[in-house]
Amino acid sequence: MNIDLEHLSPEMIQVAVAVFLIRLLIWLFYANTVRKTLLLVAPENRLITPNQAWLLAVPLFNIYWNFVIASRLADSLTNEFYDRKIAEEENPGRAAGNWYAWLFLLTNIPLPPFILITFFLLSITYFIVYWVKVSNFRNLLVEHEKFRNTPKD
Repeated sequence: MNIDLEHLSPEMIQVAVAVFLIRLLIWLFYANTVRKTLLLVAPENRLITPNQAWLLAVPLFNIYWNFVIASRLADSLTNEFYDRKIAEEENPGRAAGNWYAWLFLLTNIPLPPFILITFFLLSITYFIVYWVKVSNFRNLLVEHEKFRNTPKD
């Protein structure tokens, strides 16, 4: 399928730009969730700096960076949960993060449309699952921090 870029209507260009900007905005919100989670992890337990989470919003580079985040965030959370003595799953979020990273990679490979649509839908599903898991881990760390800072009678 060839797309004649010279004869695209202005409406088609506007839709393409709008879809790109919405996708970028979603990636920025997601990166901010990862960054906020990493800010709650003690610096000695981090395997990645919080500001490196913003690299998730860089198109094309984020294909690789999703794998890095899935691995290093899980290891950072493991270290933090161990130090805080919080009982949580082993390698928190790594499986969902890796599934999302692989499916996102596959959606960026030129494949037949029916396969791409399948990978895209699965990618969105695992993206949401992983984002919710990361958000839940952040909430767990916030609640634990409140508990640790409560004065004891």
